[in-house]
Amino acid sequence: MLDRKVNRIIKLITDCLNVKKPAKSDPVWSKKLAKLQKKIGIIFKNETLLQGALTHNSFMHRTDVDQNNNAPFERMEFLGDSILGLVIAKELFSRFPDEQEGILSKKKSQIVSEKYLALKALELELGEFIKMSPEEIKNGGKSRPSILSDAMEALICAIYLDSGMQKASTFIKKFILTDFSNIINQEALTNFKSILQEFCQSKYQEPPTYMVVSEEGPDHEKVFRVDVSVKGIVKGHGEGSSKKAAQQDAAKDACQNLSLC
Repeated sequence: MLDRKVNRIIKLITDCLNVKKPAKSDPVWSKKLAKLQKKIGIIFKNETLLQGALTHNSFMHRTDVDQNNNAPFERMEFLGDSILGLVIAKELFSRFPDEQEGILSKKKSQIVSEKYLALKALELELGEFIKMSPEEIKNGGKSRPSILSDAMEALICAIYLDSGMQKASTFIKKFILTDFSNIINQEALTNFKSILQEFCQSKYQEPPTYMVVSEEGPDHEKVFRVDVSVKGIVKGHGEGSSKKAAQQDAAKDACQNLSLC
């Protein structure tokens, strides 16, 4: 059953890239992907999955690609995020047997945060392996946290679909959990969304709500502005280059206004 679903995803990726054999259409990128596979110690049985994980949406918006295709890459990020969360939760549960649930949840939220994953992607030099439009590259896409973190999640998904849970888990332990204790102690990695969520659930038994109030700029320089409300009352404002970043900024503002940090 999984093989059938994987084959369907491979077909979707191939269709979106609009060529029969994506790797052979770009020998330079193919060499880069071979280098990445050697670097992470995983050789893909079907490299199309790896290509899909590392093809940014900006590349799909070129004029020579059918823009009516539904790119499966965001779906890969979604599954990769879930796999990452499961492995991290299991590892923290095993490594910290005496920690309370709240502490474990905080550690987990920091490790799966955009900033942390972007740091780990930079260590892996993952940006160099992502295919994106020349415009996105020119505007710093290869080092943008939102792109790097999404690519890391999509890569985890690709490893899982190609080689199974054990290989995905090994990758996460080796390339994401390394030295995590020191890194997550940095203030910049504080997950304000998680802090606000826990406060609202505990005090009001309902989560905060986020609303995008404006979205400005071209695709490669988007600025999102977000309000966060608690019990229907706006408590924080934020902005960022992605919805996630703007929500995090709004949550930080709300946490400060509510004296939670």
